[in-house]
Formats: sequence, structure tokens, C-alpha cells
Amino acid sequence: MSSPRYDCLCAGIIVADHVCKAIDHMPRPGELVLTDEMSLTIGGCASNVAADLARLDRRAAIAGIVGQDVFGQYVEESLAASGVHCEYIMKSDTLPTSGSFVINVQGEDRRFIHSVAANSLFTGETVTEEQIRSCRILYLGGYCLSEELSPENVARMFEVARAAGVITVLDVVTPKAADYWSMLKPVLPLSDYFLPNNDEGELITGETDPLKQAEAFREAGANSVIITCGGQGSLLLDAERLLRSEIYPVDLVDGTGSGDAFVAGFIHGLLEEASPEDCLRYGSALGHSCVRATGATAGIFTRSELNQFVAAHELRVETL
Repeated sequence: MSSPRYDCLCAGIIVADHVCKAIDHMPRPGELVLTDEMSLTIGGCASNVAADLARLDRRAAIAGIVGQDVFGQYVEESLAASGVHCEYIMKSDTLPTSGSFVINVQGEDRRFIHSVAANSLFTGETVTEEQIRSCRILYLGGYCLSEELSPENVARMFEVARAAGVITVLDVVTPKAADYWSMLKPVLPLSDYFLPNNDEGELITGETDPLKQAEAFREAGANSVIITCGGQGSLLLDAERLLRSEIYPVDLVDGTGSGDAFVAGFIHGLLEEASPEDCLRYGSALGHSCVRATGATAGIFTRSELNQFVAAHELRVETL
């Protein structure tokens, strides 16, 4: 049997991010606040994870939709330049490329203004069995953002992956209060790894405790649940273990893409067949590298930098 063409197929949302360097306060109505720099960067879960994996010399492909516009062209060209295989990107002539304004304020978490746009056309139906069978890992990012990406379509993708021995990794975006359980319950039993952050976990489950969130997702069928908790580290729960990880200290410049970087680092660990503890270390280290620079992917470690960093810096991962 021939080896898979790709290490990871990243399916889901593709976004053009407009990111400002940190300002000292949010502008009042009518006020102009200056920033040192405004940057156009790639964004969206699928884009960020694919670009981060390519930075680690992984064979990454992306499947999603952009508009027939300058932002779609920019995103596709940027992904291709980073080493991502872009032949599965579709183009819409009816909706523009999805975009986000990312507002950074000193000492505060990021704020986002987002237009779903062309991502609303991504139903998952264009991700073929052949594409899924071509990879070792199928990552779906941004699930729950758009109702058009239905539980039935995601379940079909993950069933194909399971039958082919492809590892399934699920990530979500939950922009507002909604009945996300109805979208997740058909999909979680087919998910080998589910990686929400604690804010998403609270919105979905109603629980503030990340452990209770993870337990709820496990009860719904997820095989392994990893909850990222920002500066509080991360938590992993599966049938055999409960792990809690700290973070690597860092001077935060911009948190954009840090969660996606964690996912990419964790996937890198899976591809290395590393232990769950080391997968958390890879995820935490890549997240650390992300927040050192403005934009979702500008600061990401190379593979050699990642290995050197993890070897030189101890990260406590405890079994609970």
C-alpha cells in the first residue's frame, strides 16, 4: 500500500485577517486611535493550522472556499508560498472572502469583528473520499460557525476517515449562544480528538470547570478531549488518563492564532507518534511561538526551533 500523500488535510474556514498592533484603549464613538501597524494576514482555523504544519515541514493540504477577490487571491498565494497544497480550495463568484478585524488592546484579550461570507458556502460535500484517503490526519476547523456545514456532512467525512484509518481532529468556533449540542452529538463519537478552548466549552456545556466540560464531551462520545485554557494551560481527558499542562511563559504581543498553533503542534505530536504528554508540550510550545508576533502565523517556530525549544525548556504536565 502506498503511503498517504499528505500528513494532514485541513478542511474548514479560510479567512483574511486585518490585524492591528496593540492600542492603549478602545476608541470612544467618533475617536481616532493610532496603532503602530495594520497587517493583512491569513486567518481562519483551516488556514492557520495548515500554514503552521507546513512551517514544521509537514505535508499539509487545505480544503475550503474563498471569494473571487483580492483577499482570496492573497490568502491562497500566501498559503501556497508557505508550502500548503491549495488545489482543494474552491472559489465563489457570489460571495467575498471571509474577513476578520482583529483588535488588540494592551493588557486585554483580542476583539474580533467577523464576516462569514464565502465560508457559509462550505458544506463539506466537496471534500471527497479520495481527498480524505490521501491524508494521515483529517482536521476540521471552524465547525459550528455556519449551519451549512451540517452534522450529517461532517459525520459522512469522519466516517470515511474512520473506515480508511485516518485520524479525525475536530475544532469549533462558537460566536454566540446557540444549541451547539445538536451539531456536536452526531459528530463527537466519530472524533478521535476534540480541541475546544474553555470559553467554547462553557458556551456549549454551561460548565465553567474545564474538567466538567471535558467529561461532558467524553460522555457525548469524543475519544480524547483537549481543553485549552489560555494562560492557565490545557487539560487532556481520554479513557486512560487525565492530564493538566502548564504554559511556557511569554511576553504576549498578539494572541491571534494561538489556539490554532496549539492544535498544529498537537497534530505534529500525533504525526510523531509522541505520548499525550509530549503532544501537549508541542502544542504549548507552538502556541508560545505564535503570540510573539503580530498575526496568526508570523511567529511560528520551524521544526528545528520547536525541537530545540522543547528540549531546552521544561513544561510540567501532571497526571491527575
